[in-house]
Amino acid sequence: MSELNEQGEGTIAPAQWKPSFNPWLVAISVMLATVMEVLDTSVANVALPHISGNLSATTEEATWVLTSYLISNAIILPATGWITTFIGRKRFLIICIIIFTLASALCGAAPNLTVLIIARILQGMGGGALQPIAQSVLLESFPPERRGAAMALYGMGVVVAPIIGPTLGGWITDNYSWRWIFYINLPIGALAAFMANAFVEDPPYIKNQKPGRIDYIGFGLMALGLSALELTLDLGQQRDWFESSTIVFTTFVAVASLIIFVIWELYTPEPIVNLRVFLNRNFAVGTILIASVGVVLYGSTALLPLFLQTLLGYPAVESGMAVSPRGIGSIISMMIVGRLIGKVDSRYLIMFGFALLGYSTYLFTGINLYIAQSNVVIPMIISGFAMGFVFVPLTTLTMGTLSNAEISNASGIYNLMRNTGGSLGIAAMTTFLARGAQTHQAVLAANADEYNPMFQQMFAQIKNSLLGQMDVASATQQAYQTIYGIVVRQAAVLAYIDNFRMLAVLCFLAVPTAFLFKRVRGGKGSVAAH
Repeated sequence: MSELNEQGEGTIAPAQWKPSFNPWLVAISVMLATVMEVLDTSVANVALPHISGNLSATTEEATWVLTSYLISNAIILPATGWITTFIGRKRFLIICIIIFTLASALCGAAPNLTVLIIARILQGMGGGALQPIAQSVLLESFPPERRGAAMALYGMGVVVAPIIGPTLGGWITDNYSWRWIFYINLPIGALAAFMANAFVEDPPYIKNQKPGRIDYIGFGLMALGLSALELTLDLGQQRDWFESSTIVFTTFVAVASLIIFVIWELYTPEPIVNLRVFLNRNFAVGTILIASVGVVLYGSTALLPLFLQTLLGYPAVESGMAVSPRGIGSIISMMIVGRLIGKVDSRYLIMFGFALLGYSTYLFTGINLYIAQSNVVIPMIISGFAMGFVFVPLTTLTMGTLSNAEISNASGIYNLMRNTGGSLGIAAMTTFLARGAQTHQAVLAANADEYNPMFQQMFAQIKNSLLGQMDVASATQQAYQTIYGIVVRQAAVLAYIDNFRMLAVLCFLAVPTAFLFKRVRGGKGSVAAH
């Protein structure tokens, strides 16, 4: 149980239960499935043009391959703890791995888009619980002084996998077929199910839990609200947001359903999601910060490949390679942070991580149309290094004052907030990019007139260079088109700079927020759950 010492600092009682097997065997068992699932949230992104072409679908129709997965994934995430009480966590984990693996096979063999979307829904349902289950198992299997290392391993999976996903997906699609981005899950899923069955076990408090009544109303409201929210975020920019009656409707449904869901869950005796966990200060602060991490991580991951491909002309695989060094930085820092937790106040680690993340993001405000690849790679390595200092202590500190019985429920909410932050980040960045480019283009175009000496000079130079190839009228028209193209590209660059500046400000705002955490000590001084 959590207690307060004379200084008002939380202390953690030692865990009573220990797994029968080496905790690292347990960790590998759950992380195999988790990495497989997290990869599938982003691995299909670059394959969409190939999927739409192969299955005779439009690009907009093909985006349902991503959206359907995210919706079903979001619905299952917060319900993980509740389902665990009915069938047991180990059994639920194995069932989810099997569903995910079989759905992957169906995705690869899909003869048309309808079958593929149905298979992706099943994939999302199977994969939704894998992240919170892995987090819960790791927190419980390791003693308090080793949980930092456990969360470092978990962080490598959930942070690094989405970064390398587009690169891996692009390479597989270019060299083999888009179907193999799903088929590669089959041997991994089989091994994960075998290891989970062999090494994972339910602790006594889960075995002794008695399932109550099924909260049908709560589940229905949650499914409706999260589905409508995901649709709003994914389709908003395509439909011009609130100019579309569809987006107005999905927004209303999302807001109304989620408000009623919160009220219902607070007053029903056996809720599907125990929202009272937000009364825990550390958990409440942690969910806000992990949502911010999702915004920055997924938002920047969406912006950079788009910038490299549309403005600098990078192929899909090369743009993915330019972004993937973030994973190298994350792996290095997570190994370091796993050793620092327990020796350094986790709040200072989080502050350093957000400050460094803000700095690395701010470096991208210096981009232009002539940057070298190193101008992208170096900030990405710094960004990945910062992510380890954010993710590991943030996760352990957020869960640090929760009892074991609360962790399953809390892990589902925590992971949902990270994913929701990611969806919000992608939606916000794509919207601000489109609107910002229009605004900057209007400003730049206003200065591109015949009364501007710089415009006159550029126009004359371009026109004169074309006169040897075409007549005066054609050269004049081509010169205007060339300048217009330059204006459009420069406006887009300025919009990207604005977006990176906003992400950097969000990181810097998160720095002092770390002091809202209650300082917690456990074992050898590490932050831990009990």
